[in-house]
Amino acid sequence: MEGGGAQYNPRTVEEVFRDFKGRRAGMIKALTTDVEEFYQQCDPEKENLCLYGFPNEQWEVNLPAEEVPPELPEPALGINFARDGMQEKDWLSLVAVHSDAWLLSVAFYFGARFGFDKADRKRLFNMINDLPTIFEVVTGAAKKQTKEKSSVSNHSSNKSKSNSKTESQAKHPKASQPKDEEEGLEDEDEDEHGETLCGACGENYASDEFWICCDVCEKWFHGKCVKITPARAEHIKQYKCPSCSNKRARP
Repeated sequence: MEGGGAQYNPRTVEEVFRDFKGRRAGMIKALTTDVEEFYQQCDPEKENLCLYGFPNEQWEVNLPAEEVPPELPEPALGINFARDGMQEKDWLSLVAVHSDAWLLSVAFYFGARFGFDKADRKRLFNMINDLPTIFEVVTGAAKKQTKEKSSVSNHSSNKSKSNSKTESQAKHPKASQPKDEEEGLEDEDEDEHGETLCGACGENYASDEFWICCDVCEKWFHGKCVKITPARAEHIKQYKCPSCSNKRARP
């Protein structure tokens, strides 16, 4: 399997972690930015297919390795068979979970092969654990630091005043009032729109988070769930959520 590890064997904790990050980046790309191409390649009519991530941040959908046992642990087999039997977001989440398991197995395969001791294994796991899982990235559940949340929240509060797509302005026209009135409006806004659910994660509306509305299906989404920042939203004339974008692209 090209890029599967036959020509590249990381031997130190840092090299294994670099290998892990490269493979992880490739698989995240397949399940997010390249999702249309990935979806098309996972044809249920084909044989058992696997999603591979490579150290150079590339990905590939291919048949499993023929040699037994394989050079590296193999990813989940037959991901294409479930594609049309479930909702796309659920299928992508399932592939993401199996991809996380595969990445860990590859990393610790290298650790076992090159004799990592207890301290090395612990250090490798801690380095890996500091990164969000592929599942967390794909589902939008990746946890951010409190400081980052607060920074994005403050930024979105300011930006929303000039952006018709943000929750603050579109759902609460009073959001552009002077600062001394804003604090009193937050509780009212929370009560009025508490029933609004994010179209991606299903969580309730919260006034301290940045939201964006799809101009096609008119559903609201957390900015973090659809990877849209307040700054980026300012340059979007017509926003289409991932589901609407996929429906448009797919015949």
